[in-house]
Amino acid sequence: MGRGQKINAWTSKVGELKKEVKRMLITSKGSVEEMNMIDEIQRLGVAYHFEKEINDALEHIYDANVDYDDLKTVALRFRLLRQEGCNIPCDVFNKFKDGGSNFKEGLISDVEGLLSLYEAAFYGTHGEDTLDEAISFTRGRLASLMTHLDGPLAAQVGHALELPMSKRIPRLEARFYISLFQQQKQPNDVLLELAKLDFNLVQSMHRIELKELTRWWKDIDIAAKYPFARDRLVEGYLWILGVYFEPQYARARNLMVKMFKLISVVDDIFDVDGTFEDLLVFRDAIQRWNPKALDQLPEYMRPCYLSLLKTVDEIEAALMPGEKSYRTDYLKHATKVVVQGYFKEAEWLNNGYVPTLEEYLEVSLITCGYLYLTGASYVGMGEEATEKAFDWLKTNPKFVMDSSSVCRLVDDIHSNEFEQKRPHIASAVDYYMKEHGVSRPEACYKLREMAASAWKDMNKFCIKPTPFPLSLLKRVINLTRVIEVLYLYGDGYTDSSHETKQKIKAVLVDPITM
Repeated sequence: MGRGQKINAWTSKVGELKKEVKRMLITSKGSVEEMNMIDEIQRLGVAYHFEKEINDALEHIYDANVDYDDLKTVALRFRLLRQEGCNIPCDVFNKFKDGGSNFKEGLISDVEGLLSLYEAAFYGTHGEDTLDEAISFTRGRLASLMTHLDGPLAAQVGHALELPMSKRIPRLEARFYISLFQQQKQPNDVLLELAKLDFNLVQSMHRIELKELTRWWKDIDIAAKYPFARDRLVEGYLWILGVYFEPQYARARNLMVKMFKLISVVDDIFDVDGTFEDLLVFRDAIQRWNPKALDQLPEYMRPCYLSLLKTVDEIEAALMPGEKSYRTDYLKHATKVVVQGYFKEAEWLNNGYVPTLEEYLEVSLITCGYLYLTGASYVGMGEEATEKAFDWLKTNPKFVMDSSSVCRLVDDIHSNEFEQKRPHIASAVDYYMKEHGVSRPEACYKLREMAASAWKDMNKFCIKPTPFPLSLLKRVINLTRVIEVLYLYGDGYTDSSHETKQKIKAVLVDPITM
């Protein structure tokens, strides 16, 4: 059977399996089995096929408000509803406490319940002390139980303790969970087959997208013209897959990867190669956004500037008539803002100025690029990315700034060693150490607390009613997850030779054995 025939056969089979899963969801309506099945569908990476069915089921689960007795089910219900923005109170966990603020020690024998509570607690917001206590309680108990566990449960607990599900990249999680799911004593064979087939089908589509982007990257020839820049197209594509992997976002991914890669080169010009005088001219040319500005630029800066202007023009040409102006207007606006930030940092370095931590964060929350990338992620999306959403981004909304905080703090904690090997302004770690007179470990601990606080604010913003659809807000959440995962053991974008390489293999190279 040829490749095309195989894909056609797989597509046909996926259609059959989807019908069967929908029947199973209807049959299990209103039961604990239904919640477990929704959880499995989401973890296996196929929830995008059943959005309506899952939303309807969760509305029913929320309205029914059934008072379950076991910890695993109570925590699962809480997490499923919080994930979708339902305002479910955390006092549902009070029954598992000893009358005070402590969780009952008897829960230690319920490993699945502890794990379920641990995963749920990371959807907490400020003031929900019960969920903070839950994280502390479950993390300690699960860590001590690890030596007594084996098989899929041990793998799942170890994985969660490394980084909770709420902070992980959905596509990588699907690959991980499929391997665990098939080791269960009685896995749902229909769901398992659907997950494997769908993963391989979508992976084939991602490879085609990456091939097209590789052609574009070679055509603009940036890697040869800027040998000091990070030539990381595949890593950039993996980053954007973390934002959305679903087939319906193919156009959005293509446009976002291009803008991601170009701004990465601009960042490297500011960080590595450009003299201060050249950077001033480059900044001014970006603010003008006009091909005529080429004449004022140094020769080596021209290819990057021209590629940026040309790519935005090409994006505008690819958009529908009603989308064009406000979407590409935002791209230009966001590029000007982030480049202004790059220049400010260059100015500090050139003048030998040492900013306060507050001054540093004000600028570096822009230069981390997440406000820019959020807008880029919306450009190729559908009707939910309205002009109102782009106007909102122009106000530097707190929700996106919270995401930027996590990005900046995690980046600075994990890539600080690399950054200091070249001329570069100091990091949040250095500024915190200096201002508070503490050691590096203590500074990193405090910055992690700041990142955890930003996550709580983001969780709060996603509780309904929200000003924009969750489909838009989840791009911001997913961007934040990418930084948590790719920088878990260092800067996995700049140095992709270790963990990032394995992640690329998992989602883009190795298909799942059927």
